[in-house]
Amino acid sequence: MKRLTIVVGTLFLLSVLSACSSGPQVQRVGAGEQVDLSGFWNAADVRIVSRSLINDALSSPRVDQAIAGLGRTPMVIVGRFRNASSEHIDTAIISNTMEQEIFNSGRMDFVAGGIAREELRAERLAQMDGFVSDETMAGLGHEIGADFMLTGSVRTIVDRAGNRTSRTYFVTAELTCIRTNQRMWLAENSEITKVVVQPRRRL
Repeated sequence: MKRLTIVVGTLFLLSVLSACSSGPQVQRVGAGEQVDLSGFWNAADVRIVSRSLINDALSSPRVDQAIAGLGRTPMVIVGRFRNASSEHIDTAIISNTMEQEIFNSGRMDFVAGGIAREELRAERLAQMDGFVSDETMAGLGHEIGADFMLTGSVRTIVDRAGNRTSRTYFVTAELTCIRTNQRMWLAENSEITKVVVQPRRRL
């Protein structure tokens, strides 16, 4: 009986130690593989929406006319992308992805905006404090002005019935002429809809 007690106690201790030592399981996935664990907005959604919207912008006749009217590669600055959805979404990821898509197309160039622009301006002012030679000083008054501003927003419509929840994401993007405030392009993507079914509670 004593030996049986020792054996049982040893097995229990081993099981406790095994449970305590086991960490989270991590599985690496491919860069293009779609992963959807929670039913909320994720990286795959960013790629789908951004590419769809930018393809729409670059094929727009109005954008073609605007580029032709300038006679050069237009300069774009990224403005605010608002999150008006029912969940936390880092809209900077959306705007950065769209910026990359447009830049890689070769049809438009970007100038720095927001925090990056303020840091660059602060650096130019710092160079004028006497620490940098006149030959290498950036100086003031050499910035290239933007022709268009890219802005947008994210909204959601949530529908619930019983243990089922449906979320549809509406991502809007627009390109506005800074000189005239004229909208050169406006589009909305609403192809991301997710239905999450929660397990019913057992009584």
